[in-house]
Amino acid sequence: MELRKNYFADERKDDLHEIGQSRPRSDAPGHVTGKTAYFADRSFPGLLHLKMVRSPHHHARIRSIDTSAAEKHPGVVRVLTAKDIPHNLYTILILIQVGPEDEYVLAEDKVRWKGEAVVAVVAETERAAQEAVDKVKVDYEVLPAVFDMEEALKPGAPPVNEHHPGNFYLYDSGDHRKVRFGDIEKGFAEADHILEQTYASSPIEQAPTETTGCVVVPEGNDRFTCHTNTQAMFFTLDNTSIILQMPGHKLHMVGGTVGGGFGGKVDVIVEPIAILAARLTGRPVSFIYDRYEEMQISSPRAAEKIVIKDGVTKDGRIVGRKVTGYTDAGAYSRHSPYGAQKGAAHYPGPYTVPNVWIDTYCVYTNRTPSSAMRGFGVTIADFALEVQMDKLARLIGMDPLEFRFVNAYRDGDMKAHRQPTTGAALIECMQEASRAANWPVAEKYLKMSSYKQGA
Repeated sequence: MELRKNYFADERKDDLHEIGQSRPRSDAPGHVTGKTAYFADRSFPGLLHLKMVRSPHHHARIRSIDTSAAEKHPGVVRVLTAKDIPHNLYTILILIQVGPEDEYVLAEDKVRWKGEAVVAVVAETERAAQEAVDKVKVDYEVLPAVFDMEEALKPGAPPVNEHHPGNFYLYDSGDHRKVRFGDIEKGFAEADHILEQTYASSPIEQAPTETTGCVVVPEGNDRFTCHTNTQAMFFTLDNTSIILQMPGHKLHMVGGTVGGGFGGKVDVIVEPIAILAARLTGRPVSFIYDRYEEMQISSPRAAEKIVIKDGVTKDGRIVGRKVTGYTDAGAYSRHSPYGAQKGAAHYPGPYTVPNVWIDTYCVYTNRTPSSAMRGFGVTIADFALEVQMDKLARLIGMDPLEFRFVNAYRDGDMKAHRQPTTGAALIECMQEASRAANWPVAEKYLKMSSYKQGA
């Protein structure tokens, strides 16, 4: 027991030596010397290469697929279509009860976005695979497409994804996420000024240095090792198990250093088809996006549209906030329903507003499916909210930082989603920011505290 006590005492002593000290990252030497091993640095005898036939259309019905010429091309080992996928319909977040399954590993009856995977070609070399891709003949019937979220929600709009009638994601609360707090009309009636503004963003590509990909090696006994740069190892493992109808213990996912991801490598889009190709050929398979695919095919941050209507009094109090937010999922869900839900919770901002009305929609269009990117669902919301705060301050002739002091939430304040504020420290952060930026504010704001409801 004495040894155990001394051990923990030594541990605490070591911890105290670390506080306030700058320490080099353990992986930094490997990065700067070029010794870090990435998944694509691995090479295996008999390695095959997988390339995709992708849709040239934003929306089209597949009439027929002819792979005969591709199958005869020198170096081609296997050609895969939707009928080869054991469970072709999936959605990533089904693992946390976000459904329904709405995306195809390889397109079946239709393509719903330009670049959607239709046929996989596996060959001895990348060149042979790409040449064979060009020989696959797909007969398409082009269909009307929709790219604007509000257009997609109108009656009679082209249906993007039949698993989502009306082109919106259906939450358990209905066709959108809602936040209701106080009485919004009462809040607007009490306001001296009303300001309604619209903010919009475009899709943003994460642009990692290392493109998305994996290398799969058969290990015998129907077991496979997948060297991957996924950011979501267990999502990848479990979704691959579902798609291939294989028990998880047969799949060994090996991660490690990711050459940039920023949320863009959380989607399960290369591993299942590469593992299936290795299973059907009995040989290692590499499936790595080229730069065009990384920029045009991988999931970007969603385009968003945010309409904010605020009521503010002439002394600077926001008394009503109404927000309608739209998240463009593209053709399939991926992580976008979750992003739209996060936006609904976040739109009041770090401010105490007594009357709040929020609606957020996850909308389907014939664009590249969107997904995660650093703080998705919140990042663009913050941009919109803080620009709105500056505009409100300007509207009533108040300093923008002082305006934020007036409205900042403090411990004990009730948030719009009915959670009390605890450990806020927002007032103190703004005070330090004021000093650091040499931004003068009235003395009464420097005397405020997050722990008091008064000034």
